[in-house]
Amino acid sequence: MDLHSRYPAISDLAHRAQQRLPRFVWEFLDSGTGTEATKARNRAALDRVGFLPSILHGPLDIDLSTSLFGEKLPLPFGVAPLGMSGLIWPDAEGHLARSAATAGIPYTLSTVASQSPEDLAPHLGEQAWFQLYPPKDPNIRKDMLNRAKAAGFKVLVLTADVPVASRRERQVRSGLTQPPRLTPQLLTQVASSPAWALGMARRGMPHMRTLDKYISGQTNSMSSTAHVGYLLRTSPNWDYVQWLRDHWQGPMVIKGVMRPEDAPRLQQIGLDALWVSNHGGRQFDGSPASIEMLPEIRRATDLPLIFDSGVEGGLDMLRALALGADFIMLGRAFHFALAALGSKGPAHLIDVLKQDLLSNMGQIGAVDVTSLPSARALQSATPLPL
Repeated sequence: MDLHSRYPAISDLAHRAQQRLPRFVWEFLDSGTGTEATKARNRAALDRVGFLPSILHGPLDIDLSTSLFGEKLPLPFGVAPLGMSGLIWPDAEGHLARSAATAGIPYTLSTVASQSPEDLAPHLGEQAWFQLYPPKDPNIRKDMLNRAKAAGFKVLVLTADVPVASRRERQVRSGLTQPPRLTPQLLTQVASSPAWALGMARRGMPHMRTLDKYISGQTNSMSSTAHVGYLLRTSPNWDYVQWLRDHWQGPMVIKGVMRPEDAPRLQQIGLDALWVSNHGGRQFDGSPASIEMLPEIRRATDLPLIFDSGVEGGLDMLRALALGADFIMLGRAFHFALAALGSKGPAHLIDVLKQDLLSNMGQIGAVDVTSLPSARALQSATPLPL
């Protein structure tokens, strides 16, 4: 089967994923929070960023490589963390880690993933990142850092934009709990998704394996948005970030930066990059689009900027790169690919994104991702701050 003819875009993978997943799993993956206005703003704001097409530039030898943390990467994008990836597809973290290692791009494991750092150690490439939801107990904190380092993770990512659980009403309505409990309502949905059900039967329902070591007798079912990880974690402050910087030997990133005024202080602490993100609209429904804040944050710091939220293809990546990002991360898209095509999905998506980058760079006359032409605001009632 020619995957490019059947699934040439992320939207095709998302459509196929929705067909193959039980509804409660699809709602977990695709939903935002509230009325999903932030999720919609991400898409609308990206669509307002355009380029002037280039003509008469002749054939181009396009280079998609970029540099981050002093290393050359073959592509300007990687795999963002997503908690409980194993609920989306059996061995999701393994499939993603192996595909990323083959492609030479970053893979980020979540603290609340369904596999632990030790599980992933045999599958990691040179660009393994560990995303930390901040444990309150300093001893647990130290142990998690040591485990991540010993497993081969080189970059630490602190997610700072989840001080409390979001509501994610679509998830709640679907009947999902944490850990997942197959009620009659959910079993009816599972029956309509045989490929997913068979895979789960073989592997077992997922849980947050990294946390097993620290949790005893605390696994009663909770709402799908306030999982057992919240029993361990805290809302970090500036001192917490400094503590992590002092205890992690290697590049450190903070994820969830949306205020330009935070950037200089984070740079002073010694962070190696800032991750501009509104959590894909999953956390707070009153946030501006991430792409709207990116130029202001770019002006506030000379640190590398990583970007996510709403990215649906190569053109969106170029929009963010032109407005100040140095690197792009995708979360939902890689999980759409997994659910749509199983183990073949991530590699196919990487190729789709690569081809989309090449096509759009050819249209705007860009020979590499570090020297893009200026982006411009397309006609809109609210122009972007370019």
